[in-house]
Amino acid sequence: MKKPPIISLVIIFFMLNACTQLKFFSPETHNHNYPDKKYKEKVLLKGYENKTKDLFNEKDLSGWIIYGTEKWYVEDGLLVCESGPDAKYGYLGTENFYKNFVLNLEFIQEANGNSGVFFRSTVEGTKVSGWQVEVAPPGLYTGGIYESYGRGWLIKPSDGKDSSLQMGDWNKLTVKVYEDTVTTWLNGEQMITYSDKKIEEANGRIALQIHDGGGIKVKWKNIKIQEL
Repeated sequence: MKKPPIISLVIIFFMLNACTQLKFFSPETHNHNYPDKKYKEKVLLKGYENKTKDLFNEKDLSGWIIYGTEKWYVEDGLLVCESGPDAKYGYLGTENFYKNFVLNLEFIQEANGNSGVFFRSTVEGTKVSGWQVEVAPPGLYTGGIYESYGRGWLIKPSDGKDSSLQMGDWNKLTVKVYEDTVTTWLNGEQMITYSDKKIEEANGRIALQIHDGGGIKVKWKNIKIQEL
């Protein structure tokens, strides 16, 4: 049998290699719309999977600091925040600072579920300076960004966007903070994305909030972070 010329084999090799590269970089295999459908409820960034760690060990409050007189405790593997006798603001902050990250957690609101998740924030007593991702009853802008002791509301989800919020049931909240941009998702639906120079320049703790006024109880679980 006549052997094909070497130059033909070389051409075929490069054509096959080029096709492989085109497939590798196709939108189907590298979808940068964040998060994609495959990870709609559990946001993972390719290349950072091994950096995921638990912020809550389901046993005690190791790695956290209590601020204020409101109640923070562990019950049946869940983190619980509950209004105390003073009915004032209370916070549970991480010992460590986190700048760029993806935070995933689940919460269930009992009674009045007015709470929040702070990021890149500093805490002095019960005064938190920084930014809060709102956690509130339906229609009160869960997933929006509020600047504490600053400019107030920076961005709210459009009306009705938090309709996926399930009072009395578990909800999934995802917060991505990278450089100057914050994006939030509630039960897999994007609530907001917001860019701000002041946020970019800050660093600080992650903190869970219990609102003042009394009668509040919120439970948390599966609190995981990926540092970017």
